[in-house]
Amino acid sequence: MATTAELFEEPFVADEYIERLVWRTPGGGSRGGPEAFDPKRLLEEFVNHIQELQIMDERIQRKVEKLEQQCQKEAKEFAKKVQELQKSNQIKEAADIIQKLHLIAQELPFDRFSEVKSKIASKYHDLECQLIQEFTSAQRRGEISRMREVAAVLLHFKGYSHCVDVYIKQCQEGAYLRNDIFEDAAILCQRVNKQVGDIFSNPETVLAKLIQNVFEIKLQSFVKEQLEECRKSDAEQYLKNLYDLYTRTTNLSSKLMEFNLGTDKQTFLSKLIKSIFISYLENYIEVETGYLKSRSAMILQRYYDSKNHQKRSIGTGGIQDLKERIRQRTNLPLGPSIDTHGETFLSQEVVVNLLQETKQAFERCHRLSDPSDLPRNAFRIFTILVEFLCIEHIDYALETGLAGIPSSDSRNANLYFLDVVQQANTIFHLFDKQFNDHLMPLISSSPKLSECLQKKKEIIEQMEMKLDTGIDRTLNCMIGQMKHILAAEQKKTDFKPEDENNVLIQYTNACVKVCAYVRKQVEKIKNSMDGKNVDTVLMELGVRFHRLIYEHLQQYSYSCMGGMLAICDVAEYRKCAKDFKIPMVLHLFDTLHALCNLLVVAPDNLKQVCSGEQLANLDKNILHSFVQLRADYRSARLARHFS
Repeated sequence: MATTAELFEEPFVADEYIERLVWRTPGGGSRGGPEAFDPKRLLEEFVNHIQELQIMDERIQRKVEKLEQQCQKEAKEFAKKVQELQKSNQIKEAADIIQKLHLIAQELPFDRFSEVKSKIASKYHDLECQLIQEFTSAQRRGEISRMREVAAVLLHFKGYSHCVDVYIKQCQEGAYLRNDIFEDAAILCQRVNKQVGDIFSNPETVLAKLIQNVFEIKLQSFVKEQLEECRKSDAEQYLKNLYDLYTRTTNLSSKLMEFNLGTDKQTFLSKLIKSIFISYLENYIEVETGYLKSRSAMILQRYYDSKNHQKRSIGTGGIQDLKERIRQRTNLPLGPSIDTHGETFLSQEVVVNLLQETKQAFERCHRLSDPSDLPRNAFRIFTILVEFLCIEHIDYALETGLAGIPSSDSRNANLYFLDVVQQANTIFHLFDKQFNDHLMPLISSSPKLSECLQKKKEIIEQMEMKLDTGIDRTLNCMIGQMKHILAAEQKKTDFKPEDENNVLIQYTNACVKVCAYVRKQVEKIKNSMDGKNVDTVLMELGVRFHRLIYEHLQQYSYSCMGGMLAICDVAEYRKCAKDFKIPMVLHLFDTLHALCNLLVVAPDNLKQVCSGEQLANLDKNILHSFVQLRADYRSARLARHFS
């Protein structure tokens, strides 16, 4: 076939074509040629060549037909495009004409030109509808350029806003397919923001209208559906949903702030948010405080029920205040002591739950309150925390603990108030931390700050007063227990044995038991308190402990060996005093130990001992009172030396 194609030359002449074919065929030349003329072979070549030409003809024909079809198709498309462009221009021309006619018709008197005005209005309306329909179709086809053309024509028509509405409606079709409507809305607005400038001459207005449509229709219905269902039946879920929805809405608003929405987009978006939530935010704090009160009461009641405890009525008013003042001034237990069986009625779990509920309330308050109402709303939440944590739980436990402290002359009393002190201190730290971390930021720049600080100060002072009272009475009970031990274990013969030469013990049994008891109480005080409070209480206990031992030793008469035993006892008491780690207490027992030396020193050395470093500054009557305790005091020699 390639050979056949080579035989064609332009211009084509049939005789020349056959001549070229003959000369190319072996045996096709003249008789005088190099090869003999072969008519059969030439015939055969002609037959084959004719067949090739037929095949070539068929192939070329098919190609021609294909090219003709393609040409016809392109011609139709071109004609259609031309027609559309012509039609488009006729629309623009018609729109321009009808727009001008419409404006002119406005000036014509109705009575004379009513029919003309009616026809113009009808044509105006029809053309407007056609343009909007064309815009709708172009948007569905995704033809941005056509949408831009039609929108530009419609810009001068009354129905331009309807064109925008159509655009807004259609661009939301299929936009909300995820489970997160807020994420869907953000993606929709981002997509439209990229596109709207290529279609409309006022893109910021169109985008703002889309956002308004999303907020006022889609988001508002979603929020209503989520909140109305639990608004009356489940306050906890309602508050959680309200906080979550409001937070997600404001987060969406923050994302939309990056778009051009006109001059004051902050105010625009704020108004949209307010329009959705205003009916829920108006009474938010009432729902919050109502829920917090009921939830806090339930937490407390559940705890007391678990302890099988029926809360006592502490009482308020004049009588209770009078009792409180008497108790503070006299340290007397008013009313019968109750047995708490070692229960402090303070629970860290309860405290954590109350603080957690209040923390969440503060967070919701911060998010959902109007800035002008925020300090006042935060204060209301704080007063509820004070009521249920400080008064209903801590103060009740302190009152119960105070009522459980036995009288100072009780025997074998179990002192649980220090456990109350320990837990109350821990709770105070947690309460103070929440005050600083969650309340202070909400009220720091408002007059409510001083009010909250004052209320906190009053509460803490009131509780510290009760703690001080309870600690003081507990210390009295400790001293009472020591008195019982000394009264039961100390014998007169301990310090004036019948056989001076047969004393084998290093210190008395009473001393051993008192020291063991004191060490136990010192350890308990250290575990129950922290900071300077430990030193303050241990100093008070140490002073009372010293006074007790001092007065106790004054009750006996001492032989020489008995005096030595008293010195050994005081040395043991002094070892016990070292555990206090309070210099003043140790100094008191050092002095007492020096005084006990007066019980055994030789009469001739009394004046020298009394003028020693530890005793020189003491009142002479104190020194004399110890010398008088010697069994040999009435001897003329001793009296002479001390006079």
